[in-house]
Amino acid sequence: MYKHTYSDIISYCSFSNDKRQLGRANVFFNYSTSIDNAAYMDLLSHRLLERKGTIEDVDLMLIYQSFGSSVGINIEQQGENFLKEVSLHDVRLDPDSVHWQAQQTNLEYLLLLDVDRLVWSFRNQAGIDAPGKPYGGWEAPNVELRGHFVGHYMSAAALMWASTHNNTLQEKMTSLVDALYVCQKKIGSGYLSAFPTEFFDRFEAIQYVWAPYYTIHKIMAGLLDQYTFGGNSQALEMVVWMAEYFGNRVKNVIQKYTIERHWLSLNEETGGMNDVLYKLYSVTGDRNHLILAHLFDKPCFLGLLALQTDGLSGFHANTHIPIVVGAQRRYEIVSDPLYKEISTYFMNIVNSSHLYATGGTSVSEFWSDPKRLANTLSTEDEESCTTYNMLKVARNLFRWTKEMAHADYYERALTNGVLGIQRGRVPGVMIYMLPQGRGQSKARSYHGWGTQFDSFWCCYGTGIESFSKLGDSIYFEEMGSPPGLYILQFIPSSFNWKSVGISLIQRIEPFSSMKPLLQISFNVSSIKRHNESSTLNFRIPFWSASKNVGKVTLNSEDMQQVNPGNFLSITRNWCSKDILQLQLPIKLWTEAVKDDRPEFASIHAIFFGPYLLAGLTHGDWDIDTGNSTNISDWITAIPQLDRSQLITLFRESSNGSFVVSVKNNTLSMSEFPKAGTDASINATFKIVPQDSDGQNFQPSSQNILLGKFVRIEPFGLPGMFIIHQEANDTVIVSTEKGPNSNSLFHIVPGLDGNPDSVSLEPANMKGCFLYSDANYDEGSNVKLVCKQEGTSFKKAVSFSIKTGVRQYHPISFKANGLRSDFILEPLMSLMDESYTPYFNLTG
Repeated sequence: MYKHTYSDIISYCSFSNDKRQLGRANVFFNYSTSIDNAAYMDLLSHRLLERKGTIEDVDLMLIYQSFGSSVGINIEQQGENFLKEVSLHDVRLDPDSVHWQAQQTNLEYLLLLDVDRLVWSFRNQAGIDAPGKPYGGWEAPNVELRGHFVGHYMSAAALMWASTHNNTLQEKMTSLVDALYVCQKKIGSGYLSAFPTEFFDRFEAIQYVWAPYYTIHKIMAGLLDQYTFGGNSQALEMVVWMAEYFGNRVKNVIQKYTIERHWLSLNEETGGMNDVLYKLYSVTGDRNHLILAHLFDKPCFLGLLALQTDGLSGFHANTHIPIVVGAQRRYEIVSDPLYKEISTYFMNIVNSSHLYATGGTSVSEFWSDPKRLANTLSTEDEESCTTYNMLKVARNLFRWTKEMAHADYYERALTNGVLGIQRGRVPGVMIYMLPQGRGQSKARSYHGWGTQFDSFWCCYGTGIESFSKLGDSIYFEEMGSPPGLYILQFIPSSFNWKSVGISLIQRIEPFSSMKPLLQISFNVSSIKRHNESSTLNFRIPFWSASKNVGKVTLNSEDMQQVNPGNFLSITRNWCSKDILQLQLPIKLWTEAVKDDRPEFASIHAIFFGPYLLAGLTHGDWDIDTGNSTNISDWITAIPQLDRSQLITLFRESSNGSFVVSVKNNTLSMSEFPKAGTDASINATFKIVPQDSDGQNFQPSSQNILLGKFVRIEPFGLPGMFIIHQEANDTVIVSTEKGPNSNSLFHIVPGLDGNPDSVSLEPANMKGCFLYSDANYDEGSNVKLVCKQEGTSFKKAVSFSIKTGVRQYHPISFKANGLRSDFILEPLMSLMDESYTPYFNLTG
């Protein structure tokens, strides 16, 4: 969400930070309308004189037709040939899935928020007593965008209630709508917001104000979702009243100034006003809602796309993606093929020229030059809101076309650009940006991780919506004879297909980098006694290895082989106890950064199936491929045995709990780390036993290692080993891959006599041990000290072995680095760790 300067506002067609676009925008301004302001004003003035009424009496139809556009008499919503959205009320996520866990974390956050605090500024604006204290961040009473999150909350709560039927949430969202209704009634004009109407006076006068229509869109969309998903008829009355109020404001601007002034005001971010008004029209059938929606289509931007010119560079991404979503809604309602072409072209140029491997787009909230993304890999990449809205674009295109490319995009962006924006299972902690640079971290962008009650950024609003509707794009229904169901996403879930009379349960067996096989089962149950024939269409993703290697069985009988990149369609009279099983190999693959300059041809992202793999590095990104085109020659799965050999060397002291940790390639003592941090990686080591007896080592039973020789590999530096130097010198990490004579240690019983402790003695320096003072502060170095008398020495060389505070993700690989190897894990799984999502592949 961009907060810009006055000079940005007065630019003719923006949000663009590149004024090269402005001249071109002037040319395309009239792509859909022919405006003669003098004729228009003359016509409107005569109409006003004839009616002897106020501006409220002017018909929006007259206004729209007066500048050269027409609305058909018998407009009907298109849709007979579109795939139908299934109801969230009929989809349930499996509690064992990562998607359910993300949904549940979000539900806990929605329940955590207080209605009185959410509506505080609305009540204050309406002159109603406001108990409690307002929230902070972008919902604070002194922030001009206040109220936007409340709109998002209504949408998220409605979607979440449909997804869970949580009664407590239903009560909370109903109370919220009731409170807002009281505010709207008190104001009495239909206006409803957390800020005064003067914000719109400034907006219409082309004076600086922070995106008031952006917030109004969120409130209207939230109310409409409360009606659509929650069945709250009062919410529908409220949004209709709001549309009447803002319709009158737009008419007043056009009458008082010109239609051009109205278009000019749209240079400020207006969210998806066109989209919500088209949706409202589809519910009410009120032509005023349809015309008002047209008036929020931004012609100078859509005109660029209509001419199929990649002019996105310099435009603020999340200002304009919602306009495309609204244009898609226009296509569905008025059947104008231009708007289908616009959104199709838009998706194509984003995918081909402006897309990160995550499925996200934008750098510092703006689009960069096409096919020049290598220079943009940094901290402020991929505003989360843009991914939320791009998913809408792709979803609509898939419903219209059933093209696999749109389904593939949806999976990519949902998996890599949405699921990882929560910080684990902590409710209400999300990110704004998803950094794509070298050695970045979700925690270290400009905004970093937000907080539960004092952030409420735009990406918090779209975030709570995203995690409330994770079940909305798994299944799509196709009307016809026979009816069909498209299974788009492999997400453990159940679906009640009421129109056909069957229910479907989708289950997925655990898979990993060592077991790269996606095994999905679909269990069918019949609801009706006599079912009609129907078709199930299963997406076979392009990443499922080579042609004809997947396997499908129906009731344990082999069926035809499957082809990646296509749908597997099976038509039959589905019965209870039918079980269809798919086995799809998951391959490793790479994708070049969207940059056509030769000097960046070696920069690639690495995927395992749909999962973008990020390297746990602080900036090193050079991978040695050895000139091999076979990716398995330079990326290998972490073996199961390695997972059992992760340890942390731990000790209690008078100053607290401390662990041995790697810092700047030396060993030192650190406070016990939090999960999901670089510190947890630095405090974890892999024990590499040097004889067969130690191969079954389990950290919970360290006695098996006593008397054995081991090498110790830092978790984040695979292939490197801990080495000692001379007596009294700091213990360090080797600077070259592979073992050497100083990396072998003998594990002996702890010299302090504690049965649960060990001491580490170099194989080539008997009588010396890894040592840290028994009482120390953060950062005290670990040294090699030779044997001394006294209990303090014995304590200082004794450590407990615990299970590694950092574990490998089930999907974990090792890549052959040019200088040091890398651990690769799904970006979606990372929290505060440093990572690199693109690599320089060198021969």
